Parts: sequence; C-alpha cells; structure tokens
Amino acid sequence: MSQTPSHIAIDMGEGDAGFILGSGDVGVLLIHGLTGTPTELRRVAQGLADRGCTVYVPTLAGHCGNNDDLQRTRWTDWYESARRTFVGVRQRHRQVFVGGLSMGAVMSMHMAAQHPGEIAGLLLYSTTLRYDGWNMPFVAKFTHIYMMVPFGVHVCRFNEKSPYGIKNPRLRAIVEKQMKEGESSNAGLLTMSGISVRELHRLIAVVKRNMPHVNTPALVLHSLEDDITSRWNADYVERHLGGPVVKVLLDNCYHMITVDLEYRQVIDLSASFIETRVQAGLPVEAATDAALFNDLPGIDDHPQLA
Repeated sequence: MSQTPSHIAIDMGEGDAGFILGSGDVGVLLIHGLTGTPTELRRVAQGLADRGCTVYVPTLAGHCGNNDDLQRTRWTDWYESARRTFVGVRQRHRQVFVGGLSMGAVMSMHMAAQHPGEIAGLLLYSTTLRYDGWNMPFVAKFTHIYMMVPFGVHVCRFNEKSPYGIKNPRLRAIVEKQMKEGESSNAGLLTMSGISVRELHRLIAVVKRNMPHVNTPALVLHSLEDDITSRWNADYVERHLGGPVVKVLLDNCYHMITVDLEYRQVIDLSASFIETRVQAGLPVEAATDAALFNDLPGIDDHPQLA
C-alpha cells in the first residue's frame, strides 16, 4: 500500500490534457516536447505505472491550444508549469524521477540543476539541443544564428512534415490526420513559430552552461534514425552531463520514441533504471556508475548500448 500523502494537490497545468497514472510509492514526472502534448508520453507513463510508479504528465503553459497561445508564452512559463507539478510530486513521494521527450528532456536537466539532490534520476528521451536530424533542412542547424540578427525570429518557422517523427506508418497516419484537423490536445501543432524556436534556444543555452554541474544520474535514450535530432544530441549529453550517464541508441524508430515502434523498449529500459536506483537506496549525490548501471536488468545485452 502506498505511504505517500495522496491528499496533496498536484498542479497539472492548463486545461485537462494532463494526467496521472498509477498509485505507487515512486513518483515520475514526465514533460512533453515543444508544440507537443501529454498524449505523446501516455504509453510510457502507462508502462511505468504498470511497473509500480505513479506518473505525472502535466500540460506546459501555452500548449494544447493554437500558435497564438504558444507565442504568448516564454520558456520560463513552460518551465514554471513543470516546476509547479514537481513541487507537488516531491511532497507526495520520497523518491522522484524526472524525464521528458525532446524539449522535455532539456527541461528535465534544467530542473535537476535547479533542484540538486532532490531528483533520483533523469529519463532523457530524444534530447533536442539542435535540429539536425535527417528530415530537417540544412539551415535548421543554424537557427541560433538567425536569432541574433534583426527580424531573425520571423525567418525561423518550421512546418511539421512527414514522417512527423514516427516510423510506424499506421500511427503516423493517425497523427497526421489529427494534426491537420486541429486536434492540438492530442497531436500537437503543425507549425513551430520563430518565437517558440527563440525561446527553446534560450532554454538550451541555460542548460548547456549548467550541465557539468548536474550530478543527477541519467538514462539517455535516442534513435539512430531520429529524423528531427541526430545522435549528436545524445552524445553531447553523455559528454557534458556531470553525473553518471548510460546511453542506449534505438534502431527501429524515429524521433517520437515514446510512441513509435520501440516504445516498449523505452518502457523496459526506463523501468529497469528506476528499479535499480530504488533498490540501491543510495542518496542521489552518493551514487556511482557501478552502483547505478552494472546490474541494470537487460541493459548489458542491448546491441546499441554506447
């Protein structure tokens, strides 16, 4: 039976798209991506809930509406949404893990920097530090430069295009239909404005400066076929994050690894990481590579463990 004080209210963000799954003692906060929605994390959240966690997936400020809603917000507003959820989760649970998809992974590292010693581990899915995947235009790598010139914010505008980060053709067709019909609370937005890109770059700049000081252990999952962000992003995290990192490269999915063909692998690796940390019972700051990862179930046999 859970010993957590369930009466504590949890802020799940704007609207009703956010959700809580499970009733276990271990709390997991998952953060969706830029222009994304909590729905993109539901499969993984359900999988972790089935493994005994309580999983919280809030809606970030400005999301699940239209582009006008999003452009009225800044990265600090997005982070504040996640931070408010974290505060409640931290009050309910003695051990809390934080993770996210794409920008959500970047924001998770920022949260670890802001709350040292309070997060048991990071779950970083398809971390996005630059748009350099195989389906991105060459100029996308240089969006940070455009942001430095007058009116540059009006030049950078990305329109989502097939395959939308999804290798699974059946799921891709469903998501494309939802996006084109304006179902932003389920599928997210088709367009990312220059203002949103600028705010993402501002967040990334802050996170990069602080990464060497983040000692929280991290599981980094990334696709070798990522159409939005190449494996360079995962490699960068591995090299620069201050704490122990295990990186696994998946080989049968695109950017949206939490819903695509290998989402079950994402669940298994994440659950094993969490279980190992919980069983170790070590303070966050005292953990070592060996204690964290040597006995991680199933991870030694993964063909793309890097």
